[in-house]
Amino acid sequence: MIRPFQPNDMPALLQIFQSNTPEFFHPSEAADYRNYLEEMIEHYWVFERENRILGAAGLNIKHFPRADKGGLVVTVAYLSWDLIHPDAQNQGIGSQLTRHRIDFLRRQTSIKTLIVRTSQLVYPFYEKQGFELEKTSSDYWAPGLDLYQLKMTL
Repeated sequence: MIRPFQPNDMPALLQIFQSNTPEFFHPSEAADYRNYLEEMIEHYWVFERENRILGAAGLNIKHFPRADKGGLVVTVAYLSWDLIHPDAQNQGIGSQLTRHRIDFLRRQTSIKTLIVRTSQLVYPFYEKQGFELEKTSSDYWAPGLDLYQLKMTL
């Protein structure tokens, strides 16, 4: 079941984060994730099965004024802080959370651009979901964890 994040989910999510470190997250990102959960959430959902949280995924929306468009504001959505417990990976949970956010955007907003910033370890998953690779940057997140930015037009 996918449901909105609640503050009492934080301990389970921090444990899932730790269980994905250092393979998918650098240890230095733990403070950033905690800060996100405490201060920066716009839309965040958890995946729960049999009263156990197995994953979570977020969505943040940003507005950019475009000088080349006469000050027109362009709105872009970003997938944020996707994580799945290692015991539950490759079971379709990530796909369900991704589809949930895409459906949310299509139902609730007029946003047409969706971006995900991930690593070389996970970007093939997003390509399978229909995202297209836009750019890469070596050692962006941490040594050995490169940035892979992908985009989807809704």
